[in-house]
Amino acid sequence: MRTAILSVLAAAFLITGCSEQDTGPVEVKWDRDVCERCRMMLSDREHAAQVRGGEKNRVYKFDDIGGAILWLQDKDWKNDPVTEVWVTDHRNEQWIDAKKAWFVSGHNTPMEFGLGAQSSPVESAMNFEQAVDYIIQRENKYNQSGADLKEQADEHKHHDH
Repeated sequence: MRTAILSVLAAAFLITGCSEQDTGPVEVKWDRDVCERCRMMLSDREHAAQVRGGEKNRVYKFDDIGGAILWLQDKDWKNDPVTEVWVTDHRNEQWIDAKKAWFVSGHNTPMEFGLGAQSSPVESAMNFEQAVDYIIQRENKYNQSGADLKEQADEHKHHDH
């Protein structure tokens, strides 16, 4: 009887021990996991990001905080208080809460948004809300669609004549 109880407890421990936690970042399989937005493999340990939320509180992985923020914009659960955003601290590669992080520009990042996250503030660092605005403005400025660029070129041609 005692052996049976120990077996059941051991099985229960193994089942709960192997299930994914429901908060925080998860382990990244570097050079194997892919970015949810651009489908590139995650290899930059200093600038990676994760978003946890939505249906079943799932985790989505990204190679750049810029990609994570842009991907999240059209999700109806983006502002849900339980939605989590995690980034690696560029100084030590530890996962930190992006909503409490400080972002510094001038970094060479996979998607060229140039933001490195860190847990402590420094002069000219952006908070999370400022970083979100920066990312969206940068995307709007530099990544117009081909149709938009063609329309602008056509308008330019008509003004030259």
